Amino acid sequence: MGIMKKFFNQTRKPEGTLGKFMLSSMNSGHAKMADWGFSHLPELSPDRIVELGCGAGRNAGELLKKYPQAHVTAIDYSPLSVEKTREYNHEGIAAGRCTVQQGDVSDLQLSEESFDLATAFDTVYFWPGIENCFAQVAKVLKPGGYFLICNEADGIDAGTLKFEKIVDGMKVYTAEGLEAALRKAGFTEVNHYHHGSKPWITVLARK
Repeated sequence: MGIMKKFFNQTRKPEGTLGKFMLSSMNSGHAKMADWGFSHLPELSPDRIVELGCGAGRNAGELLKKYPQAHVTAIDYSPLSVEKTREYNHEGIAAGRCTVQQGDVSDLQLSEESFDLATAFDTVYFWPGIENCFAQVAKVLKPGGYFLICNEADGIDAGTLKFEKIVDGMKVYTAEGLEAALRKAGFTEVNHYHHGSKPWITVLARK
């Protein structure tokens, strides 16, 4: 495996030296896309939020700022991502407003119907068995809770589709494909949005 392929494979589960380099670029590199995704959230006052696939922790931090009354649980199955997210959000953790833990979205070890909002930024490409994973998210959301998905790749753009051949286990979904899987998983309201000039998509589902 060439060095570039090894590097891009770190997007799936960052680890080791290459994983540290990948995580160091994530917070700044994905910030504009994430903020665009956040802009599609309705007016909310969530008490409990779960950030799935938290990467290097920036989006968990933005959730803490956006919803100062909320507690944010950040989850990633990469121990290195958990470490970096804890470093990034050390103030929120010290204040008792943030918990960071290792976990698997295909088997969420969280209380049922306990979260008002779930978010997933540039991560669902790597979730094993997408409908089952979405059902896991639905299980931990309260009735009426929202699930926000934001991806850099829309499943149509050729420039981003090429990463399916580079990154092991990666599957790029269209907004329509995500909507179909969400509805099968039990979400009843689903809306999706496409960026005007970039292959970014946001999908907002409600339980």
